[in-house]
Amino acid sequence: MEDIFFGTEYEIISAGGDTGQAFIAQHKDEKFFLKRNSSPFLAALSALDIVPKLKWTRRVENGDVITAQKWINARVLSTAEMGDNKVARLLSKIHHSDKLKQMLLKMEEASFSPLEMFRKHQQVFPDQTQVEQEALDYLKRNLEQVEDGERVVCHGDINHNNWMISSDGELFLVDWDGAMLGDPAMDVSMLLYQYVPKEKWPSWLEIYGGTYSKNWHRKLKWYALFQTLHRLGEGKLSQAEQHKANELLDLIVKDNEV
Repeated sequence: MEDIFFGTEYEIISAGGDTGQAFIAQHKDEKFFLKRNSSPFLAALSALDIVPKLKWTRRVENGDVITAQKWINARVLSTAEMGDNKVARLLSKIHHSDKLKQMLLKMEEASFSPLEMFRKHQQVFPDQTQVEQEALDYLKRNLEQVEDGERVVCHGDINHNNWMISSDGELFLVDWDGAMLGDPAMDVSMLLYQYVPKEKWPSWLEIYGGTYSKNWHRKLKWYALFQTLHRLGEGKLSQAEQHKANELLDLIVKDNEV
């Protein structure tokens, strides 16, 4: 596959992924990461060095918008590296960025309170096992307890596969298609429950810029249960992923947040 950008012919190959919207373009020593119809939010993320630098944006004949980002030699963070201080600091930078928040507000992206999230998505929650029913009961019982909270820019999928570190040590969080305004516990919960030992949560939160409390813990448990139930209910997981999600759900349900 070949295409021409600015009068130069590039070889273009798929970058993989589930959507089929990402490509790698190369001409001699020049290389870009291309994406079709990525969010306009990408420019703001690039300006804050949260994603690799945006080089240019181009609208093609069929109406699609193609963005090109600087190609970096990088690798995915391992699960063990997710507890690193760099991760806590970058997530804090994202959550505390007024520039990102204002940009997302202008784009009229979704902003959900726990009650709105629960009402919108509860129809996909599974309730076939005792653990799933216990999780659902917890969500219902604690809706009012977690309702009040600030709204920040949340990534929505804090999986280690979305964290990239370059050969120069630069850390990036990629794949922002699901960004929304929500409680910061939405992101923090999945990171802590999946990757950070519970005894290290207070020190991790201190680096992030927060203080451990019973209220924080309740929110973390609520959002982690919500997101794990939602993933299980969507029916898009492989057998291995479903097994892992069920193990995580059991871990969260058994967690005593007091």
